[in-house]
Amino acid sequence: MEISADLSFQTDFIILTATEAHGGYASQISELIAEGAKSRGIGRGGRPAAYLVQKMTDGHAIIAFSPTGQLAGFSFLDIWEGGRYVANAGFIVAPAFRGQSLGREIKVKAFELARNLFPEAKIFGITTTPAVIHLNNSLGYVAAPYSELPQDEKYWAGCAKCPYYDVLVRANRKSCLCTGMIYDPANASQHGSLLREAEPVWVR
Repeated sequence: MEISADLSFQTDFIILTATEAHGGYASQISELIAEGAKSRGIGRGGRPAAYLVQKMTDGHAIIAFSPTGQLAGFSFLDIWEGGRYVANAGFIVAPAFRGQSLGREIKVKAFELARNLFPEAKIFGITTTPAVIHLNNSLGYVAAPYSELPQDEKYWAGCAKCPYYDVLVRANRKSCLCTGMIYDPANASQHGSLLREAEPVWVR
């Protein structure tokens, strides 16, 4: 275990790359993701537990625990178009641990994981949440038209459960209520200051 030298953002949460050993939490995480999407009334919905287990086994997920060992948060990477694009997906913080900067820490670690595993990939996302938009901006994401996002049919099929899917369809997938955002490593002007300022204290 390494401890960050920057204690100005110290938290007691343990945040690490998930492995197959964490598969037992998959059902709970799946429920949290589904509940989060339902509470927002918009979004791509949940993910089956088996899908999340595979993400953990592949080393493509971040999981967070409280000091007492409770599941506190999660996020995983979705890879599209042969690794040209990567999305930080399934981002969730358990209700009991919200408002404690954990979401920011998970988001940063998921971003770092994506950059380490897929250094040439564009990292993207679509969101309606102002806090996520602000955080993405801090990491170097910029607003992007839908034409710059993956065109894989399976990606857009994931929006079918959203109550506003008809808006996306009517717009011929050129726009919707979500804001498209993208981090392009080829753009030298994009540098996330948050990566330098808010690294989690507990890193395994």
